[in-house]
Amino acid sequence: MTTLDITFVRLSECALAAGAHLAVARAEASTIHYCLRGAGFILLDDETPIHLMPHTLVIVPPGRAMTIVATERPTTPRNVGKHGEGAFAPGSSHRHTVGDGEPTLVLVCGTFRANYGPALDLFASLATPIVETFDVHDQLDRVMAYATAELAAQDVGGGPISAALLKLVLLALLRRCLVSTKAWVERFSILSDPPIARAFAEMASRPSLPHTIQSLSHAVGLSRSAFMARFSAAFGESPMSLLRRVRMRHAADLLAANALSIDQVALSVGYQSRSSFTRTFRRYYGSDPSEYRSKAQRAPFSSAGPAEDAIVESDAA
Repeated sequence: MTTLDITFVRLSECALAAGAHLAVARAEASTIHYCLRGAGFILLDDETPIHLMPHTLVIVPPGRAMTIVATERPTTPRNVGKHGEGAFAPGSSHRHTVGDGEPTLVLVCGTFRANYGPALDLFASLATPIVETFDVHDQLDRVMAYATAELAAQDVGGGPISAALLKLVLLALLRRCLVSTKAWVERFSILSDPPIARAFAEMASRPSLPHTIQSLSHAVGLSRSAFMARFSAAFGESPMSLLRRVRMRHAADLLAANALSIDQVALSVGYQSRSSFTRTFRRYYGSDPSEYRSKAQRAPFSSAGPAEDAIVESDAA
């Protein structure tokens, strides 16, 4: 899992008094919710209410609004999932309180992006929430609280420390893939297929090499047909399609950094021909490499990565 990278994280501690409702706004990235103490529910349209108790971890797919309620029974407020202006954005403040009196539900809420290698957002394509309950000895409550405090302090290095701490939490979650029978585990089947994970890591760490189906399958000890079938099952696309995405994502990073010439960037991502590189890059990003670099210099992208959402998935050569 050395290729797992937290590209950004924003966290808030949310405290709800008994009976209080917290409307949570839609987020472009996945949201994470970890119950520190107390009990309640997360309510989403067309989903079974998610019961919150200490050490419950919930990851909600991007674009989903929700309501968090501090009640013993999931009484559903009207218009759950239709929150607009005024809804709370996780990570927008260090601490957010709702209701009067002592809180009966305290949890960490935030937004994040976790990439497996430079091109695969692990949680972007979730269809339903992930729900797992951990134990006291896992100490994830301390990790989440520490990560939130680091971001709130705004000290030098607080962001990287918080990202590293969230990575620990996600690694603990991903370990459950090996033992859990819940449906969400299928989303991370790559993690239980070491040869396929090694092949992807080889692509991501060395995109300049002339990778082929034959070289990758040989490197991980699989026949060509077995490799193709298992890779496609894990990623939902062919090895060469994903390799192009990895290369174009890496190229976008290099172009935004503005440290190499266009020809050097092309070589760094496995293209001997500048014209071939330019055609492929234009297909993915809608502009030539030089134009992309100019735009990146005029308006730097956020920490989520250069034009991350602009990548057009394509299986064309």
